[in-house]
Amino acid sequence: MIRVNAQISIEEREIEESFVRASGPGGQNVNKLATAVQLRFDVRRSPSLPAEVRARLERLAGARLTRDGVLVIIAQRHRTQARNREDALERLLDLIRRAAVAPLKRRPTKPTKASRERRIEGKKRRAGIKRLRRAGPAFD
Repeated sequence: MIRVNAQISIEEREIEESFVRASGPGGQNVNKLATAVQLRFDVRRSPSLPAEVRARLERLAGARLTRDGVLVIIAQRHRTQARNREDALERLLDLIRRAAVAPLKRRPTKPTKASRERRIEGKKRRAGIKRLRRAGPAFD
């Protein structure tokens, strides 16, 4: 079991890892070794996630989520497979932790009387400046 937070734990069998060759610089190391990690986690079918966390995770995942609801994380920052595995798993857990935090309800507020008065005063001042710029009767 992989502990995400106090309420959520994910079973290791829910996470699927595959190893591919990394792109970018690295010379012979990149050409020979499959150090990049492709981590797959089925968000929609996971029994470990509560429904509200699942919905927020799908929104947070964005382009990393397939049509089938599988979250794909590719880690290739490091030279070793082990460090890329750790990186991919940490990124998955971070995403789930962010989805687990419920957004705060917005409490609608009204502008104070003083702020409304300041706004009206500013509008009057601006209107006065524009009034002075207007062409009046021509002086001969």
